[in-house]
Amino acid sequence: MIEVKVRYFASLRDAAGTEQETVQTDAGDLAGLYRQLQSRHGFSWPQAHLRVAVADDFAHWDDPLREGSEVAFIPPVSGG
Repeated sequence: MIEVKVRYFASLRDAAGTEQETVQTDAGDLAGLYRQLQSRHGFSWPQAHLRVAVADDFAHWDDPLREGSEVAFIPPVSGG
């Protein structure tokens, strides 16, 4: 198990009920972490519609998780 900090934006933040949390996970990559959190919080966004970032840099879903990483899940947003 590793510990990572997760930040949520827009509708993901609303669904999680928090802007950020620290989680313990055994997920091997970013996609696995999202699946775990999607199940926990009931996120409706499919992974293909989101962006993921690690340490403020966009990342790939198959990138491995590392202890202490800060991961952000970013849904599409619209402006007006």
